[in-house]
Amino acid sequence: MVDPLAEVVGLLQPSAPFSKLVIASSPWAVRRADTGQPFYFVVLEGACRLAIDGPHGSDMIVLNEGDFVLIPAAQSFATSSMDREPPLDDEVPTTAVTPMPGGVRLGDPLADVDTRLLVGHCVFGSADAGLLVPLLPRWVHVRGERRLATLVQLVGDESRTQRPAREMVMARLLEVLLIEALRSNGSTAASPGLLRGLSDPKLSLALRGFHEHPAAPWNVAQLASTAGMSRSTFFEAFGRAVGLPPMEYLLTWRMALAKQMLRQRELAISEIAERVGYSSVSSFGVAFTRHVGLPPGRYATTQVDAAPDIDGTGQQLG
Repeated sequence: MVDPLAEVVGLLQPSAPFSKLVIASSPWAVRRADTGQPFYFVVLEGACRLAIDGPHGSDMIVLNEGDFVLIPAAQSFATSSMDREPPLDDEVPTTAVTPMPGGVRLGDPLADVDTRLLVGHCVFGSADAGLLVPLLPRWVHVRGERRLATLVQLVGDESRTQRPAREMVMARLLEVLLIEALRSNGSTAASPGLLRGLSDPKLSLALRGFHEHPAAPWNVAQLASTAGMSRSTFFEAFGRAVGLPPMEYLLTWRMALAKQMLRQRELAISEIAERVGYSSVSSFGVAFTRHVGLPPGRYATTQVDAAPDIDGTGQQLG
């Protein structure tokens, strides 16, 4: 059976090339404003508080040793030691931030270190990240999962050494950690998205149908029948859980698949049209142009499938 989450993660092409070590001595508190880039935390030692800003206030999370948090599209967030509250949006943190090789030092540089974090930017290599990231939860918090704990331990061990190819190994470990987190059963933001839809036994049947047969002539009535729900109940429940109406989700997924196939340049446009559910090249071309802004042929010849231009190596936390 097709796994919709695995397909979305596969198209996103997650990697974690930018990381740095943060060591801290209580008390400390920092705030960071971001620009929608994916961000992650790995707690190697100690504990801290994390406040993730959202449309209806901040979500407060306590992070303990071994925890992992992924924020697929971070806008702003704040962290603090356990004896402080994370600073609010209008507060100016006063914690000393001292650069050091490979990271930063928070708090009194002469005090005992009680917290070690590995933090950094992820990269979603897909040109369709803007379409796919909204299908993910606002944040994912993983705790107490053996596989994740093993990966966190390996990341921590690697971060403390200067072995050959250290950066390459770290990047690969973090890439696996990202994928494991996205498919884990960890806590997530109570926000609409693919994970929330898949957690509903009835809606998941429709979602798996979309992904297993994207070219099928789906309509809301068929999907509702697949889910064992009335048409109106299904339409309302799907939009509430996933964040998109059913047919808009299907269009988004079909266009993401079409763009991937066009970038690969292995199939004729007529075959791509058929694989994503269009009976003719012209109807596919109209839909694609309306959704993407370019006709399929022009998109295929002008698209450069490059990783996003993100340089997080010199940025400080806070």
